[in-house]
Amino acid sequence: MNTTERRSGFVAVVGRPNAGKSTLLNTLFGQKILIISDKPQTTRNSIRCILTEERGQVIFIDTPGIHKPKHQLGEYMVAAAKSSLRGVDMAVCVVDASVPFGTGDEKVIEMIRDSKTPCILALNKIDLMSKEDILKIIDKYSKLADFQEIIPISALQKENTSKLMDIVFEALPPGPMYYPEDSVTDQPEKFVIAELIREKLLQLTRQEIPHSVAVVVESMEEETAIVKIGAVILVERDSQKGIVIGRGGSVLKEVGSLARQEIENLLGSKVFLEIFVKVKKDWRNQQNRLRELGYNLKELQE
Repeated sequence: MNTTERRSGFVAVVGRPNAGKSTLLNTLFGQKILIISDKPQTTRNSIRCILTEERGQVIFIDTPGIHKPKHQLGEYMVAAAKSSLRGVDMAVCVVDASVPFGTGDEKVIEMIRDSKTPCILALNKIDLMSKEDILKIIDKYSKLADFQEIIPISALQKENTSKLMDIVFEALPPGPMYYPEDSVTDQPEKFVIAELIREKLLQLTRQEIPHSVAVVVESMEEETAIVKIGAVILVERDSQKGIVIGRGGSVLKEVGSLARQEIENLLGSKVFLEIFVKVKKDWRNQQNRLRELGYNLKELQE
């Protein structure tokens, strides 16, 4: 590769829930760009993450995990993942290689084949596997689709992630910088702040709660020495509201405290964060509510 020739392009990162897509991108960037948790379907939107180096610029599109949807929000998430493959230069398919191959993996491979998008396969979580098993799964996947390259990685342990970046840059065409060099995401601050609050909820709650919440930043006012932020957590049932608030407000206080620390790091300023919890019955199946939250299925299907 000619090191003086800067390359650039758009790369969709696809895979099943919990394959490690967001963890991989945070590792490649060397900083936290995306929220992560051990809960499936943490990522709900396609988010552009901009990585600029001397050799060029890669705009990664982090996508929701591909799964069988159970509500309209789920349908939006799967449609967002599929639509991300349109108009990109290539894809990186992230697979959790430490778990048995299943029907979900088949759906992801089928989607990639149908899209005809050039694809690199990243076999993730090899730190949990033997070398013999890694070789077996490489052989299995090599027969399923015409991948440009298959690379075993550990996003968490940063194993082979630099090599993956080398492969991505080599596959991209020469091109311009699409974003300023200091950009890391195209998302507005309010979206990033809402995601940080939602991440803390995912960490502190269990069962149906992580999937039933949405976060909206309704106000953000910058004053002399502090930024005042007002956010609302939406839940679907009264019982969920009680769980999110916690006894004596304990859960909500901890969510606010943990989120505020990261928001202050993000903004470089002191933050006053006020969070309310509201019940919006069955919001995941209401098209109007989903559109208000930025999940517009019709737009993706056009």
